[in-house]
Amino acid sequence: MAAIVVAKVRVTNPEKYESYKPLAKVAIEAFGGRYLVRGADPVMIEGEASPVRYVVVEFDSVETVQRFYDSPEYRKAREARAGAAIAEITALQGI
Repeated sequence: MAAIVVAKVRVTNPEKYESYKPLAKVAIEAFGGRYLVRGADPVMIEGEASPVRYVVVEFDSVETVQRFYDSPEYRKAREARAGAAIAEITALQGI
């Protein structure tokens, strides 16, 4: 069953965050992930806007998401993101 990863990212150091993006892309693609949304500027329909970057990625399964997140490739990306952003990352099982 497909899994969707939703990341809300508050970038605190834009210059440093730029080094994270290509590393994350390589790791996501290595595990068959497909970007659905990448850094979109949200249009608030209800509630208050917050200054965050949204990223939504589809994977084949929650198990694949876990392998991706724990992989050496993504670990390297997470290290590059340290001190550059605060992230909330959630995996949701699709239908």
